[in-house]
Amino acid sequence: MSIQLNFINRSNDSNNSQIVIFQKNIATDFDELAVAWRVIQNCGVSDNHPFTFPMSMAVGASDSWGNFTPQIPAENGDMYHVELTGSGDTLSHCGPATSSSEVQLRNDLAKGAINAGIYKDGRLLAQKTNVAPGQKAVFQFKPTIWIGVVSQVTQGTVMNSAIISDVNTELSLLGIISADIVLTGGGPGKNSTPFSFKLENIQRA
Repeated sequence: MSIQLNFINRSNDSNNSQIVIFQKNIATDFDELAVAWRVIQNCGVSDNHPFTFPMSMAVGASDSWGNFTPQIPAENGDMYHVELTGSGDTLSHCGPATSSSEVQLRNDLAKGAINAGIYKDGRLLAQKTNVAPGQKAVFQFKPTIWIGVVSQVTQGTVMNSAIISDVNTELSLLGIISADIVLTGGGPGKNSTPFSFKLENIQRA
């Protein structure tokens, strides 16, 4: 299942700002830096930008030799691992995870760290780097997205903590099949108001 979303710019922004959308990996105890899953650019006032947010996800990995595995479908409650096979390093499903709400990826190589990634719609959603042999990366997400007005952010890359701290709008997508995400506020002068995002025209399952 996928959620159909439509970003609508009803702001007074004259800076041609970017809109970043991402999720936070809540499986970690510390504030892990988030990846810019989608960046909307050059969407002028009164323009709109439709996109799809799939509920499904995939897992992928890269090794210290610069190799990237294919992305394979991932489910909460499942464990995946990277191991050395006759054909080289291989990513595969290897059984249940230790938590039913997490996707876990373990490094079962004898040597060499890996980078573990979760993907939605073919785009990098979250990443754990330098996972040592015998260690695992854990991923868990709430059914929410974070969205904010930013500048100089590149889609698919890790954002710095200053940018993440400026993004304070969390929108719940629980039970939603489609909605508009409407941006208001901004603009020059004394009548300027803070940027604000809210869901409108919500259709529920």
